[in-house]
Amino acid sequence: MEEINDTSVAEFILTGLTEKPELQLPLFFIFLAVYLVTVVGNLGMIVLILISSLLHTPMYYLLSSLSFIDCCQSTVIIPKMLLNFVTEMNIISYPQCIAQFYFFCAFAVSECHMLAAMAYDRYVAISNPLLYNVTMSYQVCSLMVAVVYGIGLISATAHTVFLLRVLLCKSDIINHYFCDLFPLLELSCSSTYINEVLALSFSAFNIIVPAMTILSSYIFIIVSVLHIQSTGGRVKAFRTCSSHIMAVAIFFGSTAFMYLQPSSVSSMDQGKVSSVFYTIVVPMLNPLIYSLRNKDVRVSLKKLLQKISFLKTKN
Repeated sequence: MEEINDTSVAEFILTGLTEKPELQLPLFFIFLAVYLVTVVGNLGMIVLILISSLLHTPMYYLLSSLSFIDCCQSTVIIPKMLLNFVTEMNIISYPQCIAQFYFFCAFAVSECHMLAAMAYDRYVAISNPLLYNVTMSYQVCSLMVAVVYGIGLISATAHTVFLLRVLLCKSDIINHYFCDLFPLLELSCSSTYINEVLALSFSAFNIIVPAMTILSSYIFIIVSVLHIQSTGGRVKAFRTCSSHIMAVAIFFGSTAFMYLQPSSVSSMDQGKVSSVFYTIVVPMLNPLIYSLRNKDVRVSLKKLLQKISFLKTKN
């Protein structure tokens, strides 16, 4: 009986978004611009929240954590992706690939639960405004953020440990632009049943539970808003939540499409397009959505720019 080759691949070739040479350079500049906007937008949001006393509230504490997650997630994926656009062989070593998957998984899962925490914050703010500062105290917010990161790290560790047990020797070509779970499992020479069950189980928990939390929060929010007598109060309440709903819809829609179906059903080419939304587009859009549609952020940014302008004039 012939033995299975038990030699794992030492390095992989990432196929990227497209194999057409004429698209490589335009895509490089597009994603470079996206990455710069993402980093500047998210780091700018963090700095603005830190230095502006108007933004020292639980809502913006959670938002600064979301910005940190988005910035880190983009940095895990896009720099290597940009390098692949301008090199002939898009090579990534096995340790680098596993590390990229681990950190991507940790930040992606953390984002799911951070969006749920932000929805709960909006529910408390609108439904119980008098108890808001007590319910969403600094200690409670810190605990929520710690739990969010804890779930992300536990999920990433579980996936990575079981992935390390899989023998990847079928091919050295990963049909993706980064090291994601299902493209890696396609290269397996050993059974991936446990990995797929684990993936569907964790995906169900990390997508459905936060999504249901968000949905429940907004059902209660809508009920509370409808009890507000003034039209202006209703509009203000809905405006406070609209940016969060927009970010949630894009993120969970694309994530669910990729992970809440068996790998045998999903298409990797469709998965690439879906992945672009939650790994690249959403981290770029989040600071834009929350800043352009948020009065407090706009006011704080205006004050900061005026202060900088005054200091320059004084000097």
